[in-house]
Amino acid sequence: MFQTYEEALKWIHGRLRLGIKPGLTRMNIMMEKLGFPEKKIKAVHVGGTNGKGSTVAYLRNIMESAGLTVGTFTSPYIEQFNERISINGVPIADEEIKELANILYPIVMEMDKDELGGPTEFEIITAMSLYYFAFVHPPDVVLYEVGLGGRFDSTNIITPLLSVITSIGLDHTAILGETYSEIAFEKAGIIKENTPVIAAVKQQESEEVIVRRAKEENAPYYLLGKHFVVEDYQSNEDGEVFTFKTAATKLLHLQIGMLGEHQAENAALAVMAALLLKDSLHLSEEDIRTGLLQARWAGRLEILSKHPYVLVDGAHNQEGVEALVDVLETRYKDKKKSVLFAALSDKKTDKMIEKLGQAASDITFTSFDFPRAAAAEALFRESSHSNKRFTDDWKKLITEKLERLHEDELLVITGSLYFLSNVLAFWKERNLGGK
Repeated sequence: MFQTYEEALKWIHGRLRLGIKPGLTRMNIMMEKLGFPEKKIKAVHVGGTNGKGSTVAYLRNIMESAGLTVGTFTSPYIEQFNERISINGVPIADEEIKELANILYPIVMEMDKDELGGPTEFEIITAMSLYYFAFVHPPDVVLYEVGLGGRFDSTNIITPLLSVITSIGLDHTAILGETYSEIAFEKAGIIKENTPVIAAVKQQESEEVIVRRAKEENAPYYLLGKHFVVEDYQSNEDGEVFTFKTAATKLLHLQIGMLGEHQAENAALAVMAALLLKDSLHLSEEDIRTGLLQARWAGRLEILSKHPYVLVDGAHNQEGVEALVDVLETRYKDKKKSVLFAALSDKKTDKMIEKLGQAASDITFTSFDFPRAAAAEALFRESSHSNKRFTDDWKKLITEKLERLHEDELLVITGSLYFLSNVLAFWKERNLGGK
């Protein structure tokens, strides 16, 4: 058994060697042995390719504005592992991680002996979160972010109050499928019988899959662009402003502090969810307005400094890069963009790199200390940009860039969220700049 937090964390991370093993059998075994914690929580399930974390952040802040205690289960973490299990934005304590690991350890050791094999890292973390929210620190409601896909994701053992599907993109294609329809089928796996589902998918084929699944499960469905819409969208210095509209409701001039038109769409998902939960959770229009304005999500179009101007964004797939470039070309059209990019080796990076190159005055490729990190030189070779370079010393590059950035320049640090986690820790450690 574990005596320290560090020992517990080493054991949890050690399960990474098992990789990804889709399926819910191992989760069901753990749930039975833990006393079925998944049956004792009120939850909202949030899946999709991009926008899950931001949508969770908007919804959490709306609920908190109503005075609710809100648990969140998210991934990956940005600054510390404990963020993955939080209550009202406060990560679980180190001591609680250790205690949860000690509860799971004998169960996992027993399962390791079985022919099916023991649980993965993500399955263990999911089980820990369910036990925590059910028995240790029960909140009023929990927001569960899907880890990968949906149908066979370990979070899919919950029966939520409602389900949210943010978007469909061509990510994790080796596991989820090569087409939008195939990926949508996996995402739609979180739709439960008689449980409302809200979706913001943009491809017709994705929408058809989700609607078909919703009808099969007799689940009421609400689609962005059809059943609720974003109108009068505009950017201002502090963020984005838009009007939310359904057949029965119109909320004028909603303000968000996160940047980009895609964030207005994520916020609209959270508003639709809040309206569906309005009566059961006692949410008001004022709660919606306050929550949207207060919501922030680290590493998503986050401004680290304005003098010099530094922006970080976890654009880790093609759709994410397209959203980032859209913001760069509209909000920062007068600035030269110096881009620093790192990615995971299992990502399709060619189109990401090509799109980033369209906005960049210069682009640098780097790598970082992570088992699946792509080599800097490999990324460099994929680029046709006329002003490109690569380096493995991204810390030195950032430091040098900060010393010589002019007022008409913007440093954009983007790519893998795991890379951004390293960058933000370095930024905080060195106290490199302020807003």
